[in-house]
Amino acid sequence: MPLVSMKEMLEKGKENGYAVGQFNLNNLEYAQAILQAAEEEKSPVILGVSEGAARYMGGFNVVVAMVDSLMDAYGTTVPVAIHLDHGSSFEKCAEAIHAGFTSVMIDGSHYPLEENIALTQKVVELAHIHGVSVEAELGRIGGQEDDLVVDDAEAAYAIPSECEKLVAETNVDCFAPALGSVHGPYKGEPNLGFDRMEEVQKLTGVPLVLHGGTGIPTKDIQKAISLGTAKINVNTENQISQGKAVRQVLAEKPDLYDPRKYLGPGRDAIKETVIGKMREFGSSNKA
Repeated sequence: MPLVSMKEMLEKGKENGYAVGQFNLNNLEYAQAILQAAEEEKSPVILGVSEGAARYMGGFNVVVAMVDSLMDAYGTTVPVAIHLDHGSSFEKCAEAIHAGFTSVMIDGSHYPLEENIALTQKVVELAHIHGVSVEAELGRIGGQEDDLVVDDAEAAYAIPSECEKLVAETNVDCFAPALGSVHGPYKGEPNLGFDRMEEVQKLTGVPLVLHGGTGIPTKDIQKAISLGTAKINVNTENQISQGKAVRQVLAEKPDLYDPRKYLGPGRDAIKETVIGKMREFGSSNKA
């Protein structure tokens, strides 16, 4: 099955009360694990790729070629999107689109509203010509993800009226309002702004995106989905489960040097984590 944009899978999720997981790629084992999990669960899936992770893997073209080849080898039948996570500029989004990404996020959240809108409009214009979906962000999501670092003092909730203006003027396919989630592990209990989330959904009408899906209690996940969240991003939880599995193997067999013997169990741990998330988000058997 060819790669697809996120648009249809997220609209279906929003209409039917479930969310599609974005699981970030960090290397080959992540791509293998996530694609295997998606096929086993018969779940649509979004493969998130940050700019830093793309550089690590050899660039956008390498990522697309790797995923295409794996999907062919695995006989993948479920919908799969490759999504640029936190695209930093129009140029980076364009580079990803021309490499074969089927979705991009333009993160203009650090700019004033009008500049964010102008930048997002430019990305949407190019992306939609190519059938590529676009995610935008407003407000500042705290924590660290790859090259992106926002400390607690800079984190800010999105303002609903500004969200309405941005979505209306840009025609984005989905929207990530900063509403209390963070990238990376939470330092305390997550405190999501559900009232504001509900207001943003009513004002914009598009599928919402929840960044920082690691560590959010299931009841909060379910409430977010009920309020129009159709995409939930997970990376840290997969990294933690992989790291734990690799450390356990090497602790038990300190003389082991064949990477397949410790990266394989790490890959299996990622796969199990992804399967659990797909079931929690309600996307299993929705492909």
